[in-house]
Amino acid sequence: MKSPQSPATLPRLAQDNEDQPGALALRVHRHRGEGVETRDDHVGQEWPVALVFNGISHAVMMCTPRDLEAFAVGFAISEGIVGRNADIQDIEVYWHAEAEIPHAEVHLTVVQQAFVELKEKRRALAGRSGCGVCGIESIDLLDLEPEIVPDTGFLARLAPDAIARAARELPQHQALTKLTGGLHAAAWCDADGQILRAFEDVGRHNALDKLIGQLVLDRADTQQGFVFLSSRASYELVRKAARVGMPMVATISAPSSLAITIAKRAGLRLVSFCRESGFVDYDTAASTTTSAA
Repeated sequence: MKSPQSPATLPRLAQDNEDQPGALALRVHRHRGEGVETRDDHVGQEWPVALVFNGISHAVMMCTPRDLEAFAVGFAISEGIVGRNADIQDIEVYWHAEAEIPHAEVHLTVVQQAFVELKEKRRALAGRSGCGVCGIESIDLLDLEPEIVPDTGFLARLAPDAIARAARELPQHQALTKLTGGLHAAAWCDADGQILRAFEDVGRHNALDKLIGQLVLDRADTQQGFVFLSSRASYELVRKAARVGMPMVATISAPSSLAITIAKRAGLRLVSFCRESGFVDYDTAASTTTSAA
């Protein structure tokens, strides 16, 4: 992977969300039947974003260029690169907005132990034959043993209409989705289903990482709330939620079989097909009942 330029030669990103709108206006031609209408429309921004740990580029993610500091923190924690916010000593975000293909770099300085473990993981990946699954080089490197989510009593306190309320309120937090129709959202909800924070991104994993990162930066208790996602439930999303102790994941679309398996192993409640009128519970958390929420 190409080494990043020296930070001294890069423009520093000051106000993340003020520099990039998250959506771009374009002139389009809309065809309906035999008619053609020319109008302005919007598409979601998608940039390559390099995540650089202690000077070594670890991953390049395709991402909406907003909330990049929260994204990097959430990625580092949800992927197990660091165990807590205190393991991250510094974060700097740099734009390459004027490049032929606009992109960004997020430079994180992490504690030495985390960096040593990251380098060991990189060495383990080198030279293995690919299995073609989600970018993992070998099946035995898949992390399918999630942390056990502690029972803090949150699920017992969940209001009967919490999921319905979250489903009803989510569109109010999807400004970019209203413009583009093409972004995902990850929202953090309290026991009543009120949405406290929400992030949008072209990638559902990125939206969740941004949410996790902001919760960590805010020192919020990730065991006292649930995440509501505008996507399907894949195993990676459930795995990320379990890593930070989230007691419930609710999604608008369907779960995968592996997502259900991981949720059961973690003791995390997984509900999908969430609407104001109802949802499907997969009986993955021992402390819940099918009549709750």
